[in-house]
Amino acid sequence: MSLYKYKSIDQHGKVLKGQMHASNILELEQRIVKQQQDLISYNEVRERELKFLTKRKLERSDLINLVFQLEQLTKSGVPLLDGLKDLRDSANGGYYRDVLASVIESIEGGKKFSEALREFENDFDSIFISLIAVGEESGELPKILNDMGNTLKWIDELVSATVRILIYPAIVGVVVLSVTVFLMVYLVPKIIPFIAEMGGEIPFHTVVLIAVSNFVTNYWYLIFGLPIAGLITVKYLAKKRPNVRRFVDRLKLKVPIVGNIIFKIKIARLMNYMALLYSSGITVLRSLDICKNLMDNKILEEAVVDVRQRISDGASLSESFESAHIFPRLVVRMVKVGENTGNLDEALYNVSYFYNREVQEAIDKIEPAITPILTVVMGVLLGWIMMSVLGPIWDTIGSIGT
Repeated sequence: MSLYKYKSIDQHGKVLKGQMHASNILELEQRIVKQQQDLISYNEVRERELKFLTKRKLERSDLINLVFQLEQLTKSGVPLLDGLKDLRDSANGGYYRDVLASVIESIEGGKKFSEALREFENDFDSIFISLIAVGEESGELPKILNDMGNTLKWIDELVSATVRILIYPAIVGVVVLSVTVFLMVYLVPKIIPFIAEMGGEIPFHTVVLIAVSNFVTNYWYLIFGLPIAGLITVKYLAKKRPNVRRFVDRLKLKVPIVGNIIFKIKIARLMNYMALLYSSGITVLRSLDICKNLMDNKILEEAVVDVRQRISDGASLSESFESAHIFPRLVVRMVKVGENTGNLDEALYNVSYFYNREVQEAIDKIEPAITPILTVVMGVLLGWIMMSVLGPIWDTIGSIGT
């Protein structure tokens, strides 16, 4: 099956662009007609361009809108296929519309909704697809979509809060770095010869500034190139060698402040998805098997695999979490309570809520603390440069007056 780029016109005279899989041109035209459009032109995507297009991915906002709107439509009694068609027709084109069009075509070809989504594994993860399959089998698709929508919103809010915190430090860091490089490379080399010609003793902090300025001027490519090269090398080795990835992932969890927040985010995500899967009728073993791929951390992934193996050997969920020696005592206690009361999904949701709240509180504390810390760093750095440059000049002028 080939991928075609096409241009079409709808019933209102609006020209649309998109891409679609089809066996041949006739099938492409038939699919376009089914969308109540007329095909204007088309081009088959070449192999090199196809590799680029397959890297495209749905935006998180598109995924949230898809889940929310489908939940509202199916809850109102609208058939799933009709709801998807309405979403496709209301989309403004682009990759989102192309995905909906392909999913609709697959469903019309006899596939289930979950099976159609598997063709876009880059856009819909295994948990998303598994939950849709459970919703189809149980007839509780609107409820599943509602739970999924709440989870996606929670993740989106968490990402937005993290980005919001990082934006200000990033901007200030770029400004400070730019000013420092300008002073070191341009201003200091012009002023230092003037200070030397005036005579007098040059203080130690000025000597250090001169040395730093010379190093930055002569080896700027190393200062900027080595960190980038080091990052690329570590990523490459982590991808190729499990031991390197394990070391890097363990290091991420031990970074002061940030590591603890990352750990809590992943624990909250694990518990939330496990609760969502378990409450939807998926077994604990299958839930753990699905969730291990979402940890994005080798240490936590191995811990989840270890928990699953212990449960397979006959241990309880709480005992397995405790034996992994990485999950906090709170997790073990609350899971044990859930097992004893028969409300495991509620206990898992409570753990997720607790750590989500702790993450939000940590983020709220970090945000106001960043401004004064960056202000102090910037003040100390610029103060050192100014004192090192202007100090000797002031001392020389003072000695001339006496």
